[in-house]
Amino acid sequence: MELDLAGKTAVVTGASRGVGLAITRQLVAEGVRVAGAARTITAALEGTGAHPVAVDLSTPEGAEELAARSLALLGGVDILVNNLGGGDEFTLNGFLATDDALWAQSFEVNLFGTVRVTRRLLPSILERRGSVVNISSMSARMPGTGPIEYGVAKAGLNAFGKALSEEFGPRGVRVNTVSPGPTRTGMWEDADGFGARLAEANGVGHRDFLSGVPAAMGMTTGRMVEPDEVASVVAFLVSDRAASVTGADYHVEGGGIKTV
Repeated sequence: MELDLAGKTAVVTGASRGVGLAITRQLVAEGVRVAGAARTITAALEGTGAHPVAVDLSTPEGAEELAARSLALLGGVDILVNNLGGGDEFTLNGFLATDDALWAQSFEVNLFGTVRVTRRLLPSILERRGSVVNISSMSARMPGTGPIEYGVAKAGLNAFGKALSEEFGPRGVRVNTVSPGPTRTGMWEDADGFGARLAEANGVGHRDFLSGVPAAMGMTTGRMVEPDEVASVVAFLVSDRAASVTGADYHVEGGGIKTV
């Protein structure tokens, strides 16, 4: 399907690896000029053809810096993909072990960073009647499946996107959400990542644990999501092929969400 995105401009946050990197590659391949924001610029991001922007979006100053630099680089923004998320620390010991610092860190990374970046870039997106996509998680609808502070922050992100779609839809801006399930990224596959910590906590080898994730999460496809699959949905949503799609939450989770 021809998406007619050539010549558009985009900002992608969390662009250095995983889903953000896949989205950046997909948009560049479609002819989009992309500013890829990340706290640490990787060789993989530099190799995409995007403009790498090193910035810490867990601070208000980081959002200001990203807006200024991306607008200078691109001249204006048609597309914003808020992929920033995850976090450096999770507790595996439940609510009573989740202190204020973990709650604050999760909300900074999974919600407030996106709120700030969107606020700074939305005036340009409004001028161009562009599009915003927020990358959430199936944990927003199934908060019992992961760290509580992460699922609650992602649920807030879903509500944020829906509210924006209502306010700015009449002014020509579409806002949608994409909610992946467990995806083959470093968060799950790295030897020091969240998946490895879960495996250790459950007394299972890392590879054996990962092979059991789809069944444990009720994924009817029987496998984890690929980053490129999420990226393809994002590319569709920011194109005019999805001109009547706004306020939606697209699940890319292999059938793990069982409700309608």
